[in-house]
Amino acid sequence: MIDDILQYNREFVAAKGYEPFITDKYPSKKLAVLTCMDTRLTELLPKAMGLRNGDAKIIRNAGGLILSSTDSAIRSLLVGIYELGVEEVMVVHHSNCGACHMSFEEFKPLMLGRGVSPEALKAFDEAGCDIEEWLEGFHDTKASVRRTVTAITAHPLVPKDVTVRGFIIDSVTGGLTEVK
Repeated sequence: MIDDILQYNREFVAAKGYEPFITDKYPSKKLAVLTCMDTRLTELLPKAMGLRNGDAKIIRNAGGLILSSTDSAIRSLLVGIYELGVEEVMVVHHSNCGACHMSFEEFKPLMLGRGVSPEALKAFDEAGCDIEEWLEGFHDTKASVRRTVTAITAHPLVPKDVTVRGFIIDSVTGGLTEVK
């Protein structure tokens, strides 16, 4: 698959397929979107929100979550705010998210079956990372949106003048519902 992608890329660049996407690093709408890595959202989310290349910084991870005050999602938001001029943040979770059903108890046998040692799992706990909590999903999408919004607005490095609002996007229709 990777070789096929590289071949396509060579043809894309040679044909100057990139030209319609040229922009700079600053989001023209001064917006960052924290959302899930779900493949259904790759094209649906920006189209449903009327976003074009260069309009917003889109930060994606499993579930669209903030897991700690130092994780990569909050780091990316801080870079967006201080370096790139982001003034508004949308937290956008989605319907039928796989993270709703994630659990370490499901992952553990899969990990062990793929050759991860029990010692490696134990080392996470010994290093101060509760692996069960780290790989746990959520069970209530609205509550998860609220927790993520709160994690951003309560973060000591996020300025109070940044607007942060939470939403759930329908992963079929693209309809957005605000979570208050």
